[in-house]
Amino acid sequence: MKSAVIVFPGSNCDRDLAVAFEAATGAKPVMVWHRDTELPDDIDLIGVPGGFSYGDYLRSGAMAARSPVMQAVAQAADRGAFVLGICNGFQVLTESGLLPGALLRNAGGHFVCRDVALTVENAQSAFTSRYEAGERISYPVAHHDGNYFADEATLDRLEGEGRVALRYAEAVNGSARNIAGILNDKGNVLGMMPHPERVIEPAHGATDGKRLFEGLVEGLMARA
Repeated sequence: MKSAVIVFPGSNCDRDLAVAFEAATGAKPVMVWHRDTELPDDIDLIGVPGGFSYGDYLRSGAMAARSPVMQAVAQAADRGAFVLGICNGFQVLTESGLLPGALLRNAGGHFVCRDVALTVENAQSAFTSRYEAGERISYPVAHHDGNYFADEATLDRLEGEGRVALRYAEAVNGSARNIAGILNDKGNVLGMMPHPERVIEPAHGATDGKRLFEGLVEGLMARA
């Protein structure tokens, strides 16, 4: 089982995500620099971490989405590899077209950094299979541009196809329909603003995020 974490200039959660991947898979992930053009052919799991890629110039995630490595990420996703984009990683996935919609400036214009309550909307994906549908969990958030936006037709399609994975239990950043995380149409790409990698062990003060990574490993093993 091979995993990789993409690293951009300005990433600051790449090592946290690498620790979470290693804890779940038992193997260190490959750290892939944004200028690289290839990933291992048999890659199973790719993480696009949080941070401030390229200093959030132009628009959060917009420059990173055009890094050479993102073409390889898109190709791996098309082959069926799991891709997890967290915070800035979610922004990169929308800007690159791997997920629909966009992440706008938070309502009110303030940086939000705190634990938030989430509702698991879809417990059928590999990312959420260790949770129960409707279960309330808590992850931390830390973002300035986490306000998820899409047109009404896209939002209706996401809802109707069960692609809203996680929803904020209360208003956090102005996101349309309180959406906190969405899946692609194949269910192997998840973008989310909250940080599951920051709540995977008791020393973090909570372990709600651990099950997300455990579910991914189970999903990969089931496909092997």
